[in-house]
Amino acid sequence: MSKVVMYSTQVCPYCQMAERLLRSRGVEHIEKVLIDRDPERRAEMMERTGRRTVPQVFIGQTHVGGYDDLSALDRAGGLMPLLEAV
Repeated sequence: MSKVVMYSTQVCPYCQMAERLLRSRGVEHIEKVLIDRDPERRAEMMERTGRRTVPQVFIGQTHVGGYDDLSALDRAGGLMPLLEAV
């Protein structure tokens, strides 16, 4: 299963929904980068994604986007193939 990295904050409902969706698809480990604890990581997230909002999800080297993007990818049938890629 591909590595999943999620830029997040400690109290973000969309981050929690993204995590639940990923776990329901079999993801056991999500590397969470808490940008509210480490402001330098927020700058890193913005540089990598061009976005300021959380969550920002990466599966492998692919930037999926936020929760709405992740959910739409799942509904379109694209999430599982991306997760299963090695």
